[in-house]
Amino acid sequence: MRTADTDISVVICSYTFDRWDGLVAAVESAFGQTLPPQEVIVVIDHNPDLLAQARDALRHATVIPNDNPAGISGARNAGLSAAIGEILAYLDDDAVASETWLEDLRAAYTSERVLGVMGLIAPIWESERPGWFPAEFDWVIGCTYLGMPEGGAVRNLFGADSFRRAILAEAGGFSLELGRTSTRALGDEETGACIRMSQLRPDGIFVYTGSGQVDHHVPASRTTWRYFRTRCWGEGISKANLARLVGSRTGLSSERHYTLVTLPGGVGRALSAFVRGDRAGLARATALVSGLAITAAGYLVGWTRLHAQSVAEWMGGDRSGDAN
Repeated sequence: MRTADTDISVVICSYTFDRWDGLVAAVESAFGQTLPPQEVIVVIDHNPDLLAQARDALRHATVIPNDNPAGISGARNAGLSAAIGEILAYLDDDAVASETWLEDLRAAYTSERVLGVMGLIAPIWESERPGWFPAEFDWVIGCTYLGMPEGGAVRNLFGADSFRRAILAEAGGFSLELGRTSTRALGDEETGACIRMSQLRPDGIFVYTGSGQVDHHVPASRTTWRYFRTRCWGEGISKANLARLVGSRTGLSSERHYTLVTLPGGVGRALSAFVRGDRAGLARATALVSGLAITAAGYLVGWTRLHAQSVAEWMGGDRSGDAN
């Protein structure tokens, strides 16, 4: 439903009743902006009962089904197809935007070169933050991680981000080969979209503002070592798939800086804290090294599988033109 003469469409994707209260809070925060959105679109991902309830309860929003294949990429693309705003802002169904979120994002679109903008995503812990959980790995829980270049250009956005809608559509939206589904704990659909947008607009940039805060709910189930390990492994697999789609030089450019600068700095800070009496400092240093090792192992396994699959497809294809 159109709510204001602004140029921003907000899209919120949801798939489960388990996040109903969070979905309602996310929608309310989208409507409560100092810069009101042109529309708020709720995309329900292959859950007819949830779709019916959302249409009945969220009457100020435009509630639509995801008619694409199930998963976050298909749901995001459904919102992209339905939106009319010049700027398209995505908000998770377990996050609440500050009242200046859209105003702060819109202010960062200072020129046509700016293709997308994201702000600060802060974790709201259901239980206390584990002492061993390093802030450099907050991307594991969908939040801004320590080391992001605040106020400057970044290779890609993630989480509560925004894009120039027309260019995102021209780039093909979000790849269905990336992003999580009910059976696939992968990611990087936003990274792939940003890279393809940059290929269309070589002079374009993406900006992390450090403002425009969104509070992201972190349940206790995401504070375990098992979840940390699973997400790191899945990220490695995702990076291998991303590198296959866009090339390893482009697909891993940001990760090189993260690996060579951000993580060593984090290990140093954690060990210094341990020396000063912070008992959890050693555990954080261990988590930093382990997280990198697990992610790298996932990448190598993913790359090997994809390479083997490509070889098998080539071997099984039509090779009638090959030389004997």
